[in-house]
Amino acid sequence: MEVFFQLFWLFFILSALSPYFQQQWLLGARARKMAELERKRGSRVITLIHRQEAVSFLGIPISRFINIDDSEQVLRAIRLTDKNVPIDLILHTPGGLVLAAEQIAEALLRHPAKVTVFVPHYAMSGGTLIALAADEIVMDENAVLGPVDPQLGQYPAASILKVLEKKPLSEIDDQTLILADVAEKALRQVKATVKNLLLKHMPEEKAEEVAHLLSQGTWTHDYPIDVAQARAMGLRVSTEMPLEVYELMELYPQPQGGKPSVQYVPVPYRGEPGGR
Repeated sequence: MEVFFQLFWLFFILSALSPYFQQQWLLGARARKMAELERKRGSRVITLIHRQEAVSFLGIPISRFINIDDSEQVLRAIRLTDKNVPIDLILHTPGGLVLAAEQIAEALLRHPAKVTVFVPHYAMSGGTLIALAADEIVMDENAVLGPVDPQLGQYPAASILKVLEKKPLSEIDDQTLILADVAEKALRQVKATVKNLLLKHMPEEKAEEVAHLLSQGTWTHDYPIDVAQARAMGLRVSTEMPLEVYELMELYPQPQGGKPSVQYVPVPYRGEPGGR
């Protein structure tokens, strides 16, 4: 019986420590893969990956998005990078705080050496704002960017202003009028930021046009801008994604609350099904 309890406690301790060891292994594997990509491209590699898009704790949804901590860390990485060293930013995010995204974008814009942003899956909202600061955006053929129109709480700023067009002022409550004033300022500020980022690579008239398209509520906030549409806007987009970027993304697994909903044999198939 004593042996049984010893085995039980050993199993309990190993089970408790297993997540820690797994996390340490992941951190080490990520660092090695980033170093491999840095050697290959002669660059500083920075990741901004919000893989846990839908995590729940005690029934309360937790979202990962661009925040001030992210901007502090990215800005520190940029400060530690020599002005002659290119920066490669791997970006996977649903967006986040405008302030944090703008800080990162402006810092990348000021970096003298080439800045490349890699988007293996999606970079929406604030993620797109950051991508616009790059000298080159490398997207997977099926990856998407998104509009950068500001949101006030649960409402798009552009939609709040529509209320002023649809109803007489006498029929609009004070709170909505205040929100409309803030919305107008937010739209103007974000458009100015986007235009400033775009001026590095396109003439002012074109930058004004694209900034208006992206920031003024042309589409819903989750509208997917694919490679072809991004290129049509005049953005410098490539689809030459390094294999190491995909391999690095595999080291940021999405937590699963149950059985995986997608399964496949994780090897490349060529020719006939089942052919390797």
